Amino acid sequence: MSRKWLMLVLAMLMLVTVVPVGAQDTQTINYFTFSAAPDHLEDLDLIIQEFQAQNPGIEVVVETAPFSDYFTLLQADISGGAAPDVFELNYENFVTFAANNVLLDISGSISAEAPYYPRALEAFQYDGKQYALPESFSDVLLFYNADLFDAAGLDYPAADWTWTEAIEAAKAIRALGDDTWGLFSPLQFWEFYKKAAQQGECEFFNEDMTESTLNSAGCVEALALMKSFTDEGVMPTAAQLSGVSDSELFLSGKLGMLVTGIWMFGAFADAPFTWDIQLEPGINQKAHHFFANGVAVSATTEKAEAAAAWAEFLTSSEIAATVRVESGWELPALNKPEYFEAYLTQTPPANRAAVFAALESPVTPPVIVRQNEMQDAVNALLTQVADGTLSPQEALDQAKAELDALIQ
Repeated sequence: MSRKWLMLVLAMLMLVTVVPVGAQDTQTINYFTFSAAPDHLEDLDLIIQEFQAQNPGIEVVVETAPFSDYFTLLQADISGGAAPDVFELNYENFVTFAANNVLLDISGSISAEAPYYPRALEAFQYDGKQYALPESFSDVLLFYNADLFDAAGLDYPAADWTWTEAIEAAKAIRALGDDTWGLFSPLQFWEFYKKAAQQGECEFFNEDMTESTLNSAGCVEALALMKSFTDEGVMPTAAQLSGVSDSELFLSGKLGMLVTGIWMFGAFADAPFTWDIQLEPGINQKAHHFFANGVAVSATTEKAEAAAAWAEFLTSSEIAATVRVESGWELPALNKPEYFEAYLTQTPPANRAAVFAALESPVTPPVIVRQNEMQDAVNALLTQVADGTLSPQEALDQAKAELDALIQ
């Protein structure tokens, strides 16, 4: 080789950037979340550290947004071609995203040993395909003030109660004083679809989703039962609450029973009275809210395998489950009783087993592509039932017409 060519080769070698061994194989996954911030970012970091230790070729970068802004920002990123590789979806918005072909089908990426609750896994399927993995769940139960039950000479609520027993108990508690109320279960969309499921003869839509059946006799009966809570005088109206929230009323010791979610355990922990939980009363059958968040992979990601691996680890690994339970960051949707042993020993409430008993009768909200419009339309009509300007039948006749228009 001539001296001229030798000098040229040496010069070219000097320009080559030295790349650390293995660095060229590292993939960065962008993960967008609403549930971690602001209280659980350190918990999420613990999960990420273990995932990266087990998957040294993958780095997870987290972005967060408050729930109020999250979906607006997510939609903007997707529309602009900058979708995060992995992102959270609540169940209520899942169908809209799945129907718009922005989620990756990860049916073939789920490990056979991943211990998801089957019902939770099914909740994030669309057209027979798995478009997200269940990350966490919560449910809604009957919270009760044991001191008020004692004062009224009542037995505590039982797991097999119907609303008939609950209303009778509410009347006895209401009789304790003019400022004491027996029950609060708000007349709104979320409570109505659940009472409809408890009725068992009420569906929002027919089987092929071509028509709303919300004005059926069973639906009207379920709504009439909800209206009876205020008609019987055991539940305060909005005017009688005078701006006081249902949780504030319960904490004041002036409410016998409250239908609300398990996310209120912390808020009620220091209540100045004894309280506990029980399965919600039923009508013809039991039905309990099943709220869930899922983790989806973008259909446009260039790192599908790594993204799916992170989604599964975040939703089904033992460390993710342990961190969630110990930190109170929602409950993992996993069928592994041993993961929840520490959770069941915490008090109050004493009857935490009811949280899992409710999973035997779960009900998810009806969902359509125009989900928010449906919820707003139904809520507006239910408000008119609550204030007495529409009867249950009139409100649901109007609701049927509005929902029929939304699914066309």
